[in-house]
Amino acid sequence: MERVTVAVPERAYDVSIGPGLLSRAGELLPDLPAAERVFVVADAPVAERYLAPLGRGLEARGLGVVHLGVPEGEEAKSLSVMTALQRQLATQEAHRDDPIVALGGGSVGDLAGFVAATYMRGVPFVQVPTTLLAQVDAAIGGKTGVNLPEGKNLVGAFHQPVAVLADVDTLTSLPERAFRSGLAEIAKVALTLDLELLERLETDPAPLLDRDPGTLEQIVSRCVRAKAGVVELDERDAGRRLVLNYGHTLGHALERLDAFAGRTHGEAISIGMVFAARLAESSGRAREGLAARHARLLASLGLDTDGPLPPADEIVASMRLDKKYRGGMRFVLLEDVGRPYVDDGLSAERVRSALEQTGAGAQATGG
Repeated sequence: MERVTVAVPERAYDVSIGPGLLSRAGELLPDLPAAERVFVVADAPVAERYLAPLGRGLEARGLGVVHLGVPEGEEAKSLSVMTALQRQLATQEAHRDDPIVALGGGSVGDLAGFVAATYMRGVPFVQVPTTLLAQVDAAIGGKTGVNLPEGKNLVGAFHQPVAVLADVDTLTSLPERAFRSGLAEIAKVALTLDLELLERLETDPAPLLDRDPGTLEQIVSRCVRAKAGVVELDERDAGRRLVLNYGHTLGHALERLDAFAGRTHGEAISIGMVFAARLAESSGRAREGLAARHARLLASLGLDTDGPLPPADEIVASMRLDKKYRGGMRFVLLEDVGRPYVDDGLSAERVRSALEQTGAGAQATGG
């Protein structure tokens, strides 16, 4: 088992990474002296597969386990589902020392974390991510929130977990499309923060694609360490943490325009990263070939970087609702791999032109 400490200003917490962690949950949690019950938020398929072993681990700690069911995927990330969970907690007389546990992917983690941040003005929160995307990215760093029809994660709060348990055994049965979505976030870390990881992926991605357990533990740990290092310097997205949004400005816009039911998050940010590389090349700050290198890497991981896009005007309008918008289009770009920077000065006209050159204007597909 690997253990990575995330040392945010108010307190530190550990991310445990390895096999068989669900059944060891009780021993891996920090002190929760007044906790009596644990409220586990999970959708039905995840609960059917993983709630029993997690429950045994928690019950060994003397904690009662209550399952709170939610819809699958992005459908769970709504104000109505959040309100329903808060009312269930109140009905069951959950108190301020009872932890809320997110068991599942990034959507459940975002939702459950926001509930934990707001119920009784904040209760302990534990992340138990069961997808690759959540283990390498979404479960780390304390961002929580839900979607509005107008945009992704527009309502939320920063609420750090007290612990993260990343059981890599859960990745072996992950559907292929969901697994590939997580590979996009690994590629993002490699391109922006970890050149050794980039070399490993470019040289031989086969062990990762084959879901070799040792490889999964190593790569998840590398990604967690990289993100932890950024979060420790900038917990609330004021500066350095923005680099973690590489590919997300276009990616989030595509997800919204697909009504969160088309491309997966990883598929959307794959397109977003290649587009960002093209923007950097066109600005003259990056050499020609950066976008092609992105496309080769992502293709080797089974990710598509092309495909029909919505009309450019619709994409630009969606980007204006991005949380990072500051009177102009804000993009994380690369001077080269491992050298990210933030460009706040991109005009809508330039972005629209680049989108049209990329193929925007065709009708959006279902993914």
